[in-house]
Amino acid sequence: MIKASSERPLGPRVDNWVPPPMPSGDILEGRYARLEPLSAEAHAALLYQAYAGADQVWDYLPYGPFSSAALYHRWVREMVRGDDPVFYAVRDLETGLYGGVASFLRIAPQAGSIEVGHINFAPALQQTRASTEAMYLMMRWVFEVGYRRYEWKCDTLNLPSRRAAQRLGFSYEGVFRQALVVKGRNRDTAWFAAIDKEWPALREAYSAWLNPANFDTAGRQIERLGDLTSLVRISSDPALAGGSS
Repeated sequence: MIKASSERPLGPRVDNWVPPPMPSGDILEGRYARLEPLSAEAHAALLYQAYAGADQVWDYLPYGPFSSAALYHRWVREMVRGDDPVFYAVRDLETGLYGGVASFLRIAPQAGSIEVGHINFAPALQQTRASTEAMYLMMRWVFEVGYRRYEWKCDTLNLPSRRAAQRLGFSYEGVFRQALVVKGRNRDTAWFAAIDKEWPALREAYSAWLNPANFDTAGRQIERLGDLTSLVRISSDPALAGGSS
């Protein structure tokens, strides 16, 4: 016998739900990083220079490396024409240099879901306060305008990306097997996400880590962000035995 609908388990109601806005491309700026809407004219040449000699940064992306500045300029020009993804150029305010890009994508306001992706940081930007703050600024925008779910996905073989997701406070949600074919190779995709009810605690973790008092005179961290966010994550990536920094 089929039970009446009132007797079947249903998800909790989401009362007064108002879909959040699409990303507007506003500048996002903090103490260490400034995110500007990506522009071929303003950023492509500088970013191409930042990536020079570091072809490995393109390994897990479906495009690149680019053999000339002109080709990269053309790619940037094409990518910024639509409204999904929404790309940012990341500037390290301590050095004044542009060192990478990141984007919002798979933007679904009706579901309250949005993803961060196309993250490509040149070696000079990697493992800096600016790179971490850039991710914080994007996460802060997402939850403060009302999104419910913030996703991170990557190739299962991309252990640095999996490690970064965990460090930044995204909870591991599993693997989609044979999800894509990228550059002629199979890609299994690891899924991570943070949700709105976790944001207040994640915000506190980022605030503590980004505080200048958390760094010694040589710029070395005192508390690790991964230790702070581990108190918030509901699950850890089983592929990472050593935690996150």
